[in-house]
Amino acid sequence: MTGAVLIAAGTPATSAEGTTDAGSYLAPRFTAADLTGDDAVTQEDVDLLAGRVGTTSADDGWAAVSAADHDGDDTITVTDVARLAQAMIYDDGKFELVEASVLDMQAAMNAGVLTSVDLTRQYLDRIEAYDNAKVDPAANGRPLKSIISTNPEALELAAEADAERAETGMTSVLLGIPVALKDNYDTKDMPTTAGCACWEENQTQDDAEMVEGLRAQGAVVLAKASLDEFAYGFSSQFSAFQGVTVNGDTTTQRSTLVASPYATSKTAGGSSGGTGASISANLAALGFGSDTGGSIRVPSSYNQLVGVRPTVGLASRDGIVPLALSQDTGGPMARSVSDAAIAMDAVVGVDENDTVTQRQIGKVPSSYTKYLDPNALEGKRIGYFPQMVPSLTATNAGQAAAARRFEQAKTDLEAQGATVVPVQMTAEEGTAFTRVLNEGSGSTNEFKHDLAQYMASHLSPEVEANTLQGIIDSGKFAPAYRSTYVQRNGITEETYQAWAGPNGSHTTQLALGHTQVTALLDAQDIDAVVYPSGTQYGTFSTNMRLSPNTGMPAVTVPMGADAADPSAGMNLEFLGRQFDEGPLLGLAYDYEQGTRHRTTPALYGPLAQEAP
Repeated sequence: MTGAVLIAAGTPATSAEGTTDAGSYLAPRFTAADLTGDDAVTQEDVDLLAGRVGTTSADDGWAAVSAADHDGDDTITVTDVARLAQAMIYDDGKFELVEASVLDMQAAMNAGVLTSVDLTRQYLDRIEAYDNAKVDPAANGRPLKSIISTNPEALELAAEADAERAETGMTSVLLGIPVALKDNYDTKDMPTTAGCACWEENQTQDDAEMVEGLRAQGAVVLAKASLDEFAYGFSSQFSAFQGVTVNGDTTTQRSTLVASPYATSKTAGGSSGGTGASISANLAALGFGSDTGGSIRVPSSYNQLVGVRPTVGLASRDGIVPLALSQDTGGPMARSVSDAAIAMDAVVGVDENDTVTQRQIGKVPSSYTKYLDPNALEGKRIGYFPQMVPSLTATNAGQAAAARRFEQAKTDLEAQGATVVPVQMTAEEGTAFTRVLNEGSGSTNEFKHDLAQYMASHLSPEVEANTLQGIIDSGKFAPAYRSTYVQRNGITEETYQAWAGPNGSHTTQLALGHTQVTALLDAQDIDAVVYPSGTQYGTFSTNMRLSPNTGMPAVTVPMGADAADPSAGMNLEFLGRQFDEGPLLGLAYDYEQGTRHRTTPALYGPLAQEAP
């Protein structure tokens, strides 16, 4: 957007280190010249600087204003005042919805160019126009099917955000921002189906803890995104609200697949495929998914998004339908690293209903946005594991394409000041690392046990299918998954404890994996490791397992499409030490700013009323 930058949006709240506060936006652009110490450039800073025009480096008051000497001429001028004003979140130019960032939206709302009601209505219009329509002219094109339900209270929530802004200014960077949630997050104003027709009546009485955090910051819960039923796999097949097929006396539950907005004959990935497709197609501002073995990072890669799989324990899982709690975690999916960092601020925190969150105490920054440094890669040592990189000579075209993109990513990282090196391992360390990658997901052995806990504490009493056996007996699920549910229903408590109990084999291996990989990074002074999140609409080997099998966080970011297929973007994944989400976001931000690989799905451009 363009336009005159005139006034501040209001003074955001600040917070002490170790707490979270989505009120402040601490990225360097918006704080480097903060003169009043409130971690934001506001009208107070501009007024202070305007009163010091003419001050030079020889004057006694220079230290108080030197940070705003943008042109470095040792004198505060009117130009410096104008440059400082441009760091405020305010813009009265024309607003364009497609690819708008959270800050673009806030700037327009602060200027009065846009309201949250306008913004929310535009997203609802896009969902209505695009989600269930076949807009792809290709014969094998499909509707997106990325949204299961929209919030009937969305416009009311947006109006409340507008009233708050009118009264007190921009109290949070998420104030009035419409958000789509994977439909395994509990919401008090929409059913939580987990993608299954068997749970269409699951209207919970409260929100998931992460959703409470979003609402507390003024976000508008816009819609529930589709997913692979019960977060089972990577195809995003769901049955919720799809009806049945009647053939004589036989009824069969219908199911459908989520499509990629870049090539609708292809999958959007899973299990958070609806979140991935909807955010990529600009049907909401921000999205949230959940990740057990790749369910945020796979659809982020297929849909050219930034996805964050946080350390288990950074954000509460209470109120999220579980798949395997040993590895489950919720996280944001966004069109930019900046947006993902803003979203992170609202959802982290200790929750007594998820005791693993006690691990984060003292490890959470005041804001993840303060790590968004365009020079974050400078001087960093970035490692990679050769066995996690496909071969340039691979006969599989998708693997060869991913290998070419990874080679380019290495070149780009080094051009931005990083040193990229293979992680060295002894034969013994290599064997141990292979065990880390090969450890399976907990989804089979843990699902029945963990789902029973959710059903006991969260499931609406209106739902008749209140056991896994009840779900099977109902017949109201994607028919392709029947054998999966039967297999999981056969898991005994003894099998669960031997796998995920305090001394279970899976529990032991996850702890060992974290220790071993962290030791490799420490011994070789490596800041983070990188690898391809996947191939063209596919995964590569066991790459998705490294983060969940070590408990270490990962941030995935677009690394571009191969020239042979420009519609098939792929992602580069950054992995770091536990609770190092901030530094990882900084590295990903620098890489993103230096490469700008995300593209807008051409099939889902502006609607007529949005066109510039």
